[in-house]
Amino acid sequence: MPIARSARTRTRATVRHATLFLAGALLLTACGGGGSSDDASTSDASTSGSDAAGYPRTLDNCGQKVRVDVAPSRAVSLNQGTTEIMLSLGLADRMVGTATWTDPLMKGLEKPNARVKRLADNAPSFEKVLDTEPDFVASSFESTLGKGGVATRPQFEDLGVPTYVSPSDCTKDNSGDGDGARSTPLSMDDVYGEVRDLAKVFGVEERGEKVVAGLKSRMAKATAGIDAAKGGTDEKAADGEKAGKPTLLYWFANSESPYMGGCCGAPGIITNAVGAKNVFDDNHEEWPQINWETVADRNPSVLVIGDLTRKSETAETAEKKIEFLESNPATQNMDAVKHKRYVLLSGQAMNPTIRTVEGVEKVAAKLREIAPAK
Repeated sequence: MPIARSARTRTRATVRHATLFLAGALLLTACGGGGSSDDASTSDASTSGSDAAGYPRTLDNCGQKVRVDVAPSRAVSLNQGTTEIMLSLGLADRMVGTATWTDPLMKGLEKPNARVKRLADNAPSFEKVLDTEPDFVASSFESTLGKGGVATRPQFEDLGVPTYVSPSDCTKDNSGDGDGARSTPLSMDDVYGEVRDLAKVFGVEERGEKVVAGLKSRMAKATAGIDAAKGGTDEKAADGEKAGKPTLLYWFANSESPYMGGCCGAPGIITNAVGAKNVFDDNHEEWPQINWETVADRNPSVLVIGDLTRKSETAETAEKKIEFLESNPATQNMDAVKHKRYVLLSGQAMNPTIRTVEGVEKVAAKLREIAPAK
């Protein structure tokens, strides 16, 4: 049930009291079981909940109807991707918490981010989120608002707190044990749609269009002169390679059973934008785990490497990944390793977020460096 302005005080009291009762229930359940700095500058503007008409508003989100009766003023973002969108929309003064950080903050958002409490570096407890008395909760992943996550969407909505999940995550099959699989490739339009959704929720549609326009401008600049249909500019042949489409491999994390980018998530957006070929474009899993012998056999032209700050897997940082690649017998003779053709990306740039544009910019720059346009 959405929160009406007249019911907000009552709902906050309900949330506070519910925290105590739900703690025991959660324990039992567990046992049974982007934008630029210019875009962000609007964060200093006044953003009261009454600055836009047209409420209540309803969104179709991941098969659910999400209704907000007034513009949220106590929002919580449970993942860095949604956090950076909300900060880019200038919503810092309407946010009461963020969580689950995998990378340094996107440049240009330092000032608004400093105004918002970080509830946890990783996933916070349900009770900690409820302590902020939220009136809207957003997440980048279904798993964050699913069983085994912070809490389920119904748990929040039973307390009158609307929830939102990034559409780019729920358009894939998340029923397996991995990171899901896609039958339909993502595009930047999916990311733009998320920006517009959140702008609509908060009644800041003009800001949303400004952020989208900025992202589109950066995409156009990064890919200028690249003919994606023909595979971009010819790459210089190396070690007997035939000139043609450059080939890319995306390594997110883990050195023992590495997670490599499949065809159709954010790596697909980047690859298609720069007119290249993903060496694992025959795999529809989001991040399949693939052995190093297979990787070496595919012998990509360029390695796109996740430079992560979290510590949940082996070889999280780019430094550790490169150290592994250059010392492992299975990989040290790959062309990309011998020629040190590396592109370092944040984890956020390798997921479908507003920072995927960073991935396009950096990969395009590397391809131009090794194969200048004639």
